[in-house]
Amino acid sequence: MDGLGRLRMREKRNRSKADRGIPLLLSIILVFCVLGTVVFSVARKISAEMAESAIQNLSESLDLMKGTIEAVLVKEAEFQKLMAQEMATIKDPEEFIRSYEKNKTMIRIAMIMEGETQGVSNTGEVFSEEELDFSAGGTVEGLPVSQSYVNYMGTWAYTMKCPVVKDGQEIAMLYVEYVYDSLDESLPNGFYNGRAMLYVMDAETERMVLKPKGMGERDAGHLNLEDFYRANNILEEDLQREVAQCIESGKDILFYHDVQKKDALNYMWAVNGGTIYLIGYVPIEAIQQEGTTVNQNILVVVGVMLTAFFLCCTLYYFNQRQQNRIRREREAEREIHNKQLAEALHAAQMASNSKTMFLSNMSHDIRTPMNAVLGFTALLARDAENPDKVREYTKKITASGQHLLSLINDILDVSKIESGKVVLTVEKFTLNDLVSSIDAIIRPMASAKNQQFHVDVTGIKHEYLMGDETRLNQVVINLLSNAVKYTQEGGNIWFRIIGLKERSPQFEHIRIEVEDDGYGMTPEYLVTIFDAFTRAENSTTNKVQGTGLGMAITKNIVELMGGTIDVSSEIDKGSIFKVELEFRVPEDQMDKQFWKKSGISRILAVDGNGETSCGIQALMEDIGISVDTAFHLEEAADILGRSAEEYQAVLLNWNAHDAFDAGEIAKLREVTGDTVLILLLADHGVDGLEEALQIKNTGIMNKPFFISAFREKILEMRKDLAEREEPKAEESSSLEGLHFLAAEDNVINAEILKEFLAMEGASCEIVENGQLAVERFENAAEGEFDAILMDVQMPVMNGYDATRVIRASGRKNAAEIPIIAMTANAFAEDEKAALEAGMNVHLAKPINMEMLKKIVNKYVRRREPGIKE
Repeated sequence: MDGLGRLRMREKRNRSKADRGIPLLLSIILVFCVLGTVVFSVARKISAEMAESAIQNLSESLDLMKGTIEAVLVKEAEFQKLMAQEMATIKDPEEFIRSYEKNKTMIRIAMIMEGETQGVSNTGEVFSEEELDFSAGGTVEGLPVSQSYVNYMGTWAYTMKCPVVKDGQEIAMLYVEYVYDSLDESLPNGFYNGRAMLYVMDAETERMVLKPKGMGERDAGHLNLEDFYRANNILEEDLQREVAQCIESGKDILFYHDVQKKDALNYMWAVNGGTIYLIGYVPIEAIQQEGTTVNQNILVVVGVMLTAFFLCCTLYYFNQRQQNRIRREREAEREIHNKQLAEALHAAQMASNSKTMFLSNMSHDIRTPMNAVLGFTALLARDAENPDKVREYTKKITASGQHLLSLINDILDVSKIESGKVVLTVEKFTLNDLVSSIDAIIRPMASAKNQQFHVDVTGIKHEYLMGDETRLNQVVINLLSNAVKYTQEGGNIWFRIIGLKERSPQFEHIRIEVEDDGYGMTPEYLVTIFDAFTRAENSTTNKVQGTGLGMAITKNIVELMGGTIDVSSEIDKGSIFKVELEFRVPEDQMDKQFWKKSGISRILAVDGNGETSCGIQALMEDIGISVDTAFHLEEAADILGRSAEEYQAVLLNWNAHDAFDAGEIAKLREVTGDTVLILLLADHGVDGLEEALQIKNTGIMNKPFFISAFREKILEMRKDLAEREEPKAEESSSLEGLHFLAAEDNVINAEILKEFLAMEGASCEIVENGQLAVERFENAAEGEFDAILMDVQMPVMNGYDATRVIRASGRKNAAEIPIIAMTANAFAEDEKAALEAGMNVHLAKPINMEMLKKIVNKYVRRREPGIKE
C-alpha cells in the first residue's frame, strides 16, 4: 500500500503541475500581448517624432553644407584680394602670373592690364575675358563670379575677378579659375549613409557642375535640372513652376515626391544668394531610419525574451551547423590556396621559360660575333708574318667587335626603357642637320648594295624644332638600316619627312616614312615585329645579322616621344613604316638679322614641277624673304631680264628629267650679272654638274632644301679668297707631341690606350686610381700634361671625386686643363654626372680614336713650339 500510495501521490502532483501550467501559459500569452500593444504604440509615436526630427536634421545638414561652401567661396575671394594687393607691389606682375604654379583648387591665374583686352596666364596662353560670362551678377565678398563652364581639363569651373589697385588707381584685373571638384572635400563623405543623392547646380544655366564621389544613389546621366526631372519622374508642371520661381528668387524648397519608386524628400537649397544650388533627394526610409532602428531594438528585446526558451534546444543544432560551415569554408580556402599555388607555379614556369628564351637568344647573338673575334684572333696569331692576312683578320675582328658592341647597346637600351629610366633630352635642332647626318650614314650603306636612296622633304613649315635629336636619329637610322639590310641589291629605299596639318601653331606635326621594295614581311610576323628578340624567319633574311631588338627600341622611343608607329608590308613587294610625331616650335626660328646683313630679300626658284619651289616658299616665308617661281629657264631669263637688280639669288632645281646644260646657265648668268648667286639644287652624287660649276658665283646644294643649308652655302661662297687659300694647320686632326695623364685601373685597357696614343704620336703616363692621378697632377711641372684622361670606376678614389679635387686645387692650370671622362658607363645620367663633377666631355668606351682626336683638338690649347706655358 505504501508503494501504491506514493505512485498515486506522484500522479496527483503531476496533474497539479499541469493544471497550474495552463493558467501560467495563458498569463504569459496575455502579458506578451499587452507588451506587444504597448511596444507597437510606442514604436508609432517614436517613428512620427523621429520623422519630424529627421526633416529638421536634413535642413540643418543642408544649412551646414551651405555655410561650408560659402565659407570656402569667401576664403577664395579673400585670398584673391590678398593676391591682388601683393601684385600691386610687384614690379613685374605679369612675370609673377606666368611663374605661378597651379594647384588642385586654383587651376588658372590670369591678369589683364588696364586698357587692354588680352593678358597673360600661368598656363602660358593668351587670356581674354571674352571667354567668360559675368552677366549673372553673382558675387562673393564683392568679387564678381562668372557663369559656370567646362575648362580645358574637362571639369566644371568658375572664375572670380578682382581689381589690382595701386596708389588708388586700378592698374589691372586679376582672374582666378576655381574648380567645383575642390568643393567635394568640404561636403560630407556619405550623406545619410550613402543613400541620399547630392549635386551642386549652377542656378543660371541649371547645369549640374559637381557630382561628388560617394554621395549615394544618383544617375551619372543627370546633366541639368531638366534631366534631373525626367530621370526622377518629376513631371508635374505646377511643381516645376514652383521650383523655377524659388530658384529665380534664390529661395530654398523641400517637397515630397516618388523617386525610383520610393518615397523621397526632394530638396533644392540656395547657396551664395542663389548663384548655385544643392539639389538632390533623401529616401523617406533613410530619414526614418533612426526611428525604425529604435523600434527594431525594442522588438529585439521582446524577441530575445521569446527566443530564450528555444535557445537551449536549438544551441546544439546551430553548433553542429556552424561546425559544418567552418569545415566547408576551410575546404574552400584550401581549394583557393591550391589554385593560387598552381597559378604561381605557372607564372614561375612562364618566367623561367622567358628567362631561358632570353638567355638562348643572347647566347646565340653574343656567341656569333664572339666566335668570330676569338677565331680570327687565333688565325691572326698563326699568320702574324703575313701582312695581307693580318689586315684582313683585323678588319673582320673590328666588324665583329662593332656588332657585339651594337648588341650590348641594344640590350642596355631595352633594359633602360623597360625600367623607365630613359629621359629625353629636349633641345633645339634643325631638320637639315638631322637629314644630313642620316644621309651620311645610310647613303654609303645603300651604295654598297647598289641601291637607290631617295630623300624627300615636303610640307614642312618650320625647320627648327625642339626635341631629342639623338633619339630621333636613332629611330630613323634603325628603320633605314633595316630597309637597306632587307632589300635586295639594286633595290630602292625612300626616306620622307612630310608636314601634316597642324593641331596647334606652337607645334610642327610631321610624318616620317621609310619605304623599300625589298623582301617584305608576312602578316604573322607583323603581329610581333615590335616585340624584343623577334626576327623574320625565311631563307633570305636569316642570312642578315640582327639582334631582334631594334624595332622594340624604336617603338618604345617613339611612344616615349608621344608619337605613333605603324607598318604595312607584302612579301616580295616591300614594306613601309610610318612614324607620326609632334615637336614644339622654338620662339626664335631664325636669325633674321643675317639675311638683312647679307642683303638677301628676294630670290627666284626655277622648278619644272613646282613642288620644290612650294617647299622653298613655305620655309622662307617665316624669315621675310620673297620667293618668285619660274617653270623653265626661258621664263626665268625673261623675269630676270626685266628686274634682275631685285633678285639676289637664283635656285635651279636640277633633276635627271629636266636637267639644264652649262650653256643655258651661262646665258642666264649673262642676264643676272656676276653678283647674283646661282645655286643648283641636286640629289647627292648626281653627275653632269662639273662644267656648270665653273661659271662664276655658281654653286651646288644637295636636296632637300633647308634654310640653314642655304645660309651655310651663302657664307661659303662669300668667303674671302685669301681666307679660302690660307693653309690649314696640319696638326688639327693629329695628337702629335701631346702628353696625357691617364687614370685607368684596368691593365689591358691602359695598355691599349697607351698604344693607340703612341700610334698618333702622343704619349701618356698611366696611374691606377683617382688618388694617384690627383697626386701626380699636383706634383707635375707646369704645362707637363696637355689633358687628363679619367676613368670613372676606380679603387681608392673614383674619377668624379678625383676631378673635383683637381678642380679645387690651388694650381694655376687646375681649372683650365681639359679632363676627359673615358668610361664604360654610357648612359645619359653618366654623362651628366661627369659634367657636374667638372669634366669637360664624356667619351664612352670602347675607345674611338677619331672621336678622341676631335675632342682633344677641341679642348686642348696647343703650345707654340719653343714657348713654355
